[in-house]
Amino acid sequence: MAHAAAPADAAPIAAALPETRDTKALHRIVFIGLAVLLAVLPFGLYPVFLMKVLCFALFALAFNLLLGYGGLLSFGHAAYFGMASYVSAYAAKNWGVTPEIAILAGTLTAALLGLAFGALAIRRQGIYFSMITLALAQMVFFFSLQAKMTGGEDGIQAVPRGRLFGLIDLSDDRVLYVLVALIFFGGLLLIYRIIHSPFGQVLKAIRDNEPRAISLGYRTTRYKLAVFVLSTTLAGLAGATKAIVFQLASLTDVHWSMSGEVVLMTLVGGMGTVFGPIAGSFVIVAMENYLAEFGAWVTIIQGCVFVVCVLVFREGIVGLVARKLRKPL
Repeated sequence: MAHAAAPADAAPIAAALPETRDTKALHRIVFIGLAVLLAVLPFGLYPVFLMKVLCFALFALAFNLLLGYGGLLSFGHAAYFGMASYVSAYAAKNWGVTPEIAILAGTLTAALLGLAFGALAIRRQGIYFSMITLALAQMVFFFSLQAKMTGGEDGIQAVPRGRLFGLIDLSDDRVLYVLVALIFFGGLLLIYRIIHSPFGQVLKAIRDNEPRAISLGYRTTRYKLAVFVLSTTLAGLAGATKAIVFQLASLTDVHWSMSGEVVLMTLVGGMGTVFGPIAGSFVIVAMENYLAEFGAWVTIIQGCVFVVCVLVFREGIVGLVARKLRKPL
């Protein structure tokens, strides 16, 4: 089937490079390095910029779990990211709940939405699956545009950051950064565990050759639905956290362009790699922030970067490094 062949070709790093003890040791070093970077970067870079990178990195990691390891290309992941953002913002502002409850509410909303949409979408394969996810995401966009709770074109503004567990004041950017960093790192560890679990190995088998997986007795539909819900849940966690960070939930979060942006982050960083989406999100967010003076030209620059990545190194930034090291990253 076409949908099975394409992901296998598009994610050569995950499929071609074997896992060894040296690889696991390398991954430990990378995790330690990331932890150190998360600790020291706030002293050199603006914490709000870093929090934006981490939120989008988690979003891209969630998307990569679905595409890079599940072989399912969704064009509508903004629906879960954005709807979680709206629910988190609404809960914090209108219900007055603490930030952890608001984030949890947004994440749970994304999980339920993913379960409902995934049950419909996985009935089709390949481009038909992608088109269904896009259509469903557009429904969410128009709902967000019309519903009173979302604030329409104005969105939900002035969302209070509140106090974590009713004790820790999150109005200080550095304090909130610690929370966002912990959420990001926890999400990364969870995704890493999923990928390297027996469940993850079955996902890779389905991605590479679904008919063979079916012949071995695996109920592939259940596995695909499970990874879809996991992906949407983590995407919702990223969106809900972003709403608290920026004290805003807007139509931008559910717009189709957001779905395209997370695809770009994943491909630039390296689809089918564990750490690629982190690098991709940093590159794209940095371009948006530091090239903002160019206005609409930023999107053209992003397009050029994407074309260069596709033509010069299809594996993405981290994928290229993994190819040189002969170890999966």
